[in-house]
Amino acid sequence: MSDSLFSIPLWLDLAAVGIGAVQGAMFSARLTERRIDLLGIALIGVIVGLGGGLLRDLLLNLRPAALDSNWYLLVAVAAALLGMLLLRVFTRLNGLIIALDAITIGMFGAIGTSKALAYGVPVVPAVFVGVLAAVGGSILRDVALNLPIALMHVGSLYAIAATFGSILLVALELAGVNIVVAGIACVVATTIIRLGSVRYGWSLPEQRALGSWQVWRRS
Repeated sequence: MSDSLFSIPLWLDLAAVGIGAVQGAMFSARLTERRIDLLGIALIGVIVGLGGGLLRDLLLNLRPAALDSNWYLLVAVAAALLGMLLLRVFTRLNGLIIALDAITIGMFGAIGTSKALAYGVPVVPAVFVGVLAAVGGSILRDVALNLPIALMHVGSLYAIAATFGSILLVALELAGVNIVVAGIACVVATTIIRLGSVRYGWSLPEQRALGSWQVWRRS
């Protein structure tokens, strides 16, 4: 195993888990087609807050980091319940939550990618691990709620932002840049792209638009 591993303090990792859990709770509370009880809200919070890290460690054949401390599950459950109970307060702070969530995606992506590299995973699969660590919680949330996966919706650049950040980390690490500096660059790039997509409506071309272009080309 390589020694190059981008890591963050436990309290910051727990803060990222808490933000994800709050997001999960807010998402669940806004669902109008179904009602979810307190246990369901707590489970969604755990899934969103810990899902990415869980998938990352399973892919790397490691014991999930969430099982190495009592705090991960406690923080995820508490943040999810708090997000549900204080939904109106967090809704007013939605801009701040989106910004913190963007930073969280970058941190999870940086940790996942660097952890994969440290365990000898080749660069392309390492990027995949990083992206899955960044967005895995949202994917598992939508699967658990039997909803279309939000990452596939037009206007969502979660995965694109995480992919760009992870690729940047790999490129900088291969160039000999210190892994901490590369990790910070990954977080910054991911955050900028994600917030840009929210602020300016950046998105990939819609499938229908591509289909129309192909019809136009044939004519």
